[in-house]
Parts: sequence; C-alpha cells; structure tokens
Amino acid sequence: MPRAADSPVRAVHPAPPRPSRRVELWTAGAGLVLATMLLGGFTLVMNRLDEETFDRVVAPAFDTANPGASAGVSYESVQTLSAWFGFTLVAVLLLALVGFLVARHRPWLRRSGWWFAAAGFACLFGSQLILFPIAFLFFVSAGFFALRPIPDWSNP
Repeated sequence: MPRAADSPVRAVHPAPPRPSRRVELWTAGAGLVLATMLLGGFTLVMNRLDEETFDRVVAPAFDTANPGASAGVSYESVQTLSAWFGFTLVAVLLLALVGFLVARHRPWLRRSGWWFAAAGFACLFGSQLILFPIAFLFFVSAGFFALRPIPDWSNP
C-alpha cells in the first residue's frame, strides 16, 4: 500500500515557495504605528480634558485660528472630532490587521494589498485628509503588493 508521502502528485506539485513580503509589511507597520500614535494620542488627550481645562489650555490656540467661535462650541466640536478619530483608529487597526494576517499566511496573494489600501483610505478620509502622509504609507504598501513581481510557480 503506497504512503501519502510517496504519492506522485506530491512530487510533481511541490509547495510554492514563500516570497518575502518584508518591505510591504514594514511599510504598513510604520503607517499603523504612526496612525495609532497620532489618532490615538489625539483621542486620548482630548477625551480626558474637561471643559475648564480645555478653556484654559487648548481654547486660546483655537481662538487665534477661529476668533468668532464660543468656547462651548469649540469644546463640543473637539470632543466630536476626537470621537471620530477614535472610530477611524479602530477601522484602520481592523483593516490593517486583516491585511497582515492575509500577508503572513498567504504571501503570494496580492489580496493583502486591497486590505492595506482600504486601511489607507480609512486613515485618509477618517482623519479628514489630515494624515495623508500616513495614508501614503498604506498606499505604498498596497502598491508594493500589486507591483512587486512574484515568482511563477506553474513552471518550477
């Protein structure tokens, strides 16, 4: 009785080699760390401020940029913005995590690039175009997934 290891099918079709996706993963990882620091930092700091501290510390900076706004409206809009940045951070983290999982388990697929591109769009539009340099890192990673050559496994 032949064993599965001696099967001619196994000898003809070896497992595909695992291409290195180190550049793509490091680029997306840098974008993920920077997005976490900036979006998460803003969210954490602004959600911990009370209105009195906001009026004393942060509002003078907003008064020079927008002199007609009242302190209550500024505080409320900054709280809304920090909540939106928090939601954006969660979306970017989830999309990038799926991209990392696909890239680590099946590096020959270009599907990971779509996940990183989605993370870049979430970072770009969720931050209201403020974090475009960080979204650019996700787009570079997606571009590397799309454009870097992958060895042809059909002809070993």
